[in-house]
Amino acid sequence: MKLAVFDCDGTLVDGQAPICEAMEAAFAAFSIPAPSRGAIRRAVGLSLPQAIRQLLPASDAEQQQAMAEVYKLSFRTAREQGRVAQPLFPGIEDTLRGLHANGWTLGVATGMSDRGLGFCLEANGIADLFVTLQTADRHPSKPHPAMLEEALFEAGAAAAEAVMIGDTAYDMQMATSAHVRAIGVDWGYHHPRELAEAGAEIVVETPAQLLEHLLK
Repeated sequence: MKLAVFDCDGTLVDGQAPICEAMEAAFAAFSIPAPSRGAIRRAVGLSLPQAIRQLLPASDAEQQQAMAEVYKLSFRTAREQGRVAQPLFPGIEDTLRGLHANGWTLGVATGMSDRGLGFCLEANGIADLFVTLQTADRHPSKPHPAMLEEALFEAGAAAAEAVMIGDTAYDMQMATSAHVRAIGVDWGYHHPRELAEAGAEIVVETPAQLLEHLLK
């Protein structure tokens, strides 16, 4: 068994614009100045209440949950209106299919919701490639290892047989906590240095480099 678990946004797909717009709407609903888009991007990967807590430290749990609901409504409305673009990063589909063809089992561990992840994977034509999907709907926020531990269980893989691939320090920390190899990608939201410091064995520059590294 060889299991590769991917983060979604910032690793498989580029969805930063709709994320930033939905977060700005959540802040506007409470008449609070929105953080910079750079700050919003840095919080991507966390579950929504945790991301809002990072962006608005003075908020309490009730406000974080209320703002998260506004975010979800804004994002869902934008999707229904055809304003959400979450394209695969160039080369990602070839890498996924290359791993699949070489006997790798694939999974996803993401701070997105079940509904959001399902829509994203279906829209990009890659939903059939994954055997385990773990989201914020059923687990604590990254970097807690619960998502990755459940992915191991569902896939029937041991930690030593798995690798976590992501673009944030939260992904790398989650992998370390679950005793799983961690590989960072440099096309997402956190700097390669942060990924290395958080436990990445390597930070790849392209999906093709990732495929080559895993097939060695």
